[in-house]
Amino acid sequence: MATTAEELREEVRRRYAESARGVTEGSSCCGSGSCCSADFGEALYDAEQRSELPEAATLASLGCGNPTAVAELREGETVLDLGSGGGIDVILSARRVGATGTAYGLDMTDEMLALAQENARAAGVGNAHFLKGVIEQIPLPANSVDVVISNCVINLSTDKPAVLTEIARVLKPRGRIGISDVVAEDRLSPSERAERGSFVGCIAGALSRSEYSAGLDAAGFDDVTVELTHEVADGMHGAIVKARKR
Repeated sequence: MATTAEELREEVRRRYAESARGVTEGSSCCGSGSCCSADFGEALYDAEQRSELPEAATLASLGCGNPTAVAELREGETVLDLGSGGGIDVILSARRVGATGTAYGLDMTDEMLALAQENARAAGVGNAHFLKGVIEQIPLPANSVDVVISNCVINLSTDKPAVLTEIARVLKPRGRIGISDVVAEDRLSPSERAERGSFVGCIAGALSRSEYSAGLDAAGFDDVTVELTHEVADGMHGAIVKARKR
């Protein structure tokens, strides 16, 4: 069992590489233990959105929400998707911001990046760009992004304060976030969260509702809301997280 931060990151990388290979090879999209269940994945996108996407992009959807539905993207904006996977949210975002806007996807898994690039080509989206890196060290300049989105990825980080600080760094003043994530009820201790699911399964590493709010406040955000949307395990919920950079 992975115990150190680097071991956990490598396990996440391996599981999501497995998921990408499954899509490419035509087998199940879900690597064992990854974020896949009835409460995760392509079912969280409506039929109209799915019709905009290559089949491989929807098959590779391992998220717990639909951040493009809550981020209120506007023409000409620059949007960054943390942990972009097969590219579903980047492709949808690129269409929302239009030809004058830009959508970036950041992922640490070579297999997912290759799949996302192929999906963007198949979708005919020219303003989508994919970057290799980790969400604790975003390879973009300060004050360069209008909106940061993410779909069930921040819970997988072993250094969430670093992630939230990096999000604040790359956002322009008053830039905003629209994040889907798994969030624990405040009553659950870290050990109780771990009892409900694995780290790579998007459960054990989840922040509580109050921890998320406090972390965003400490990173320089205000107008913070953490709205629980659907239960994915006892006391664990899919959630929509919104905030603005101060």
